[in-house]
Amino acid sequence: MPLLCLCAVPLLCLCPVPLSSQDTIPTGVRVGLTYDPTSRPSVFVTAVAGANGDSVRAMIARDLDFGDRLTVISAEAGPPPTGRINYELYAKLGASALVQASVTPQGSLHLVVHDVAARRVLNVADLAFHDAAALAPGWRMAVHRASDEIERWITSVRGIAATRVLFVRDQRLWIVDSDGANLAPLGVAGTALSPAWHPTGRYIAYAAMADDGTHIVVRDLVTGQARRIPDQGGTNITPAFSPDGSTLVFSAGDDGTDLHAVTPFGNEAPRRVTVGRGSPTSSPTFSPDGRKIAYVSGRLGHPEVYITDADGTNAELLTASTSDEQPYRASPDWSPDGRNVAFTSQEGPNLQVMMINVRDRRIRQLTGDARNEDPSWAPDARHVVFTSTRSGAKQLWVLDTESGRARQLTRGAGLARMAAWSPRMEQP
Repeated sequence: MPLLCLCAVPLLCLCPVPLSSQDTIPTGVRVGLTYDPTSRPSVFVTAVAGANGDSVRAMIARDLDFGDRLTVISAEAGPPPTGRINYELYAKLGASALVQASVTPQGSLHLVVHDVAARRVLNVADLAFHDAAALAPGWRMAVHRASDEIERWITSVRGIAATRVLFVRDQRLWIVDSDGANLAPLGVAGTALSPAWHPTGRYIAYAAMADDGTHIVVRDLVTGQARRIPDQGGTNITPAFSPDGSTLVFSAGDDGTDLHAVTPFGNEAPRRVTVGRGSPTSSPTFSPDGRKIAYVSGRLGHPEVYITDADGTNAELLTASTSDEQPYRASPDWSPDGRNVAFTSQEGPNLQVMMINVRDRRIRQLTGDARNEDPSWAPDARHVVFTSTRSGAKQLWVLDTESGRARQLTRGAGLARMAAWSPRMEQP
């Protein structure tokens, strides 16, 4: 039986509005469900009143389902409930929480979430649609933000619906929403590889192939302006931003490669971080606190994942192969909670996505069906997007690392690879 838990947290992007006196909760206080962490509370999303209500309800239900922390009760919604909520009815359906939403004539989304067992309102807020065109990207992102807040109110963990995924298809950059909608080319001319997100979500970096070699480019997604980072000549690939966005690290070199660091919006020359002595070094990924970098090096004669301090000191082997076969480890990505590094590993005849705990070095295999590679963590440190051939061709899939549930993100012609999951999109 769920209990009520009071905890003071800010309501991100949402403005609380009062209910009737019996339902009003103190300003700045969020009421959340307390439940067995081994279970998933069930939620019922009612019909949504107002313009495009059916689309809003479908998106919220799908977002909550894709978050893998809630069980969405499948039922005909019927008309939006009016008057007092019949909590007994929803309790019989197995609902722990009830979500009401309506699109107001003023162009905002009004949200009310109920604790069914306690028979009271859990939280209430309004969220404006900054893009008035229904089903447009900005309109959809507003609904995704609402879904993420609903998930946070119920589970105390914010959802990941308001995120996007960059990836490479036919050597061009593409972007797609976390639910697979709004798939579109990014409009970057020429061949582009290894995209990476700035922590603000406004900028991206990628490797651009040109007649004079490969170069690192930083692009402003708002203005469309792009600038080339001063490079080291030869190969310049696999960029990664630091968690505070002040540093860009990438792989560069002619005879072997090393990691180099530079200010992404300045003009100074890059400084070398690692000393590989002719071996290939690439694919940097920062720890969430910015103090460490995981990367791939071939200094042992085959690629393995290493960890170093951000200044290049105290390098140590993270993955240690025990197989008699030729080992191969690549594409590390440090989880946002700092606990794990996901990476690609040769396991038998296929590549598979693995995860290693940074503290105790225990390795867990996340995939096993077909060929799987290039993992990238979602902001919740629970889901990863990766490339898989399980559908017959290389497409992006999303995996819940806790339950093992997988869903296909991209479809259609062209091979999808080198995915990068965005931070949460805070702005319209």
